[in-house]
This record gives sequence, C-alpha cells and structure tokens, in this order.
Amino acid sequence: MAVPVIELRGITRRFVLGDSVVKAVDGIDLDIGPGEYLSIMGPSGSGKSSLLNLVALLDRPSSGSYRFEGRDVTALDDDELAALRRDSIGFIFQFFHLVPRLTAAANVELPLTLAGVAPAERRERVATMLAAMDLADRAHHRPAELSGGQRQRVAIARAMIAEPRLLLADEPTGNLDSHSGAQVVELLEGLQQDRGITLIVVTHDAAIGRRAQRRLRLVDGRVESDERG
Repeated sequence: MAVPVIELRGITRRFVLGDSVVKAVDGIDLDIGPGEYLSIMGPSGSGKSSLLNLVALLDRPSSGSYRFEGRDVTALDDDELAALRRDSIGFIFQFFHLVPRLTAAANVELPLTLAGVAPAERRERVATMLAAMDLADRAHHRPAELSGGQRQRVAIARAMIAEPRLLLADEPTGNLDSHSGAQVVELLEGLQQDRGITLIVVTHDAAIGRRAQRRLRLVDGRVESDERG
C-alpha cells in the first residue's frame, strides 16, 4: 500500500482569544493518499483554513502528529519546513497573492529563482508553463493588466512551476465570476489527472466541493463526514 502523502493523528490547533481558548482544529485523524482529489467544506469558522494551514506547513499544531510522505514533520525547524514547502507543495489563494510590480512571467519564475535554478532553465520552464496555461501572450503583462481569471491562472502556473506533489487551493474561485471559476476548476482537475498530484480544495461552494473524488466536511474543528465516490 502506498504511503499516505498526509497522515494526521490527533491534530489540534488552539488559539487564545481574551479569556477563551478556541479549538479551531479539534483532534483530527486523517490520511490522504497520493493522487487523491479532496475537497474540504463546512460553515465559516469550522476550521477549514486552519486545517489547510497545518497541512501546508504554514502553521504548527498545538498537539498531535503530522507525517508528510512518511516523514514526521511535527518537530522540524522553520528552515526545514520552508525547504519542504518549496520542494513539495504548491499554493493557490482566493486573492491570487501575485507581486504587483512583476510581470506574469516574473511572478511564475519567482519560486525557481528562490530555489536557485539557473536563469536559462528558469526562462524555458516559465515559457512552457505559461503556454500550458494559455497565457503566452500575457507573459509581460503585470497583474493589474490581467483579468481575474488570468491572474488566477498565473497563480496556478506559479504554484506548479516547481512541480509539487501536493497542490492546495484555498477558495480558488471565490474572487472570480462563474465562467472564470469553472475554467479554473477544470484546469486544476486536469493538472491532478494528468500529473498525478494530490489536490486539496477548500471551498464554500457546494457545487465545486461535490466535484472532488473525496469530500470532507468540518464542523467546529472536527470531521463531521468523509465521503468518497
């Protein structure tokens, strides 16, 4: 049996707000295998984003254990976590988080620059990725000169340029019209199928959530349901 990409045991995340302790994630056990397509749904405040931040290694659990591809990552230091994120995980956000002063090509190139990839290889890989996203003619445009759908495709290209094994999308259609949103979802699903990556989508949109092969629903920081098929 394949080693799970994500293996959570008793994961909690607590926050202190004034005199209260809020359990954003409350004792979750979860295995996600390689190549799975999973959606995470639930009402506001259910712990979706907190769980995604833990899976993304952007936050540390208050208790419990996390193994990523069989490796215990709970006690890694900040530099080790940053290296693992850079090499293994791609991120897509609702508000794109592109660098305004950089062109589309430079935004996509940024992870390769940080990883120390040689300039000639960077340029070749960026050109190939932008072409795959139907953005070759927008390579030298800055984010303000692009539509919302184009900006999200640039963000997807940036997330995929380092060939991650895990792709995390936090409300990827939340800032798009319905047509652009549908295009983005189809693009993500195509990447998951063609490249065999593990795809996790956090969404408030039940129609998008239902498209996933596996659907997780959170309520009050706990898994209320875990459906497949």
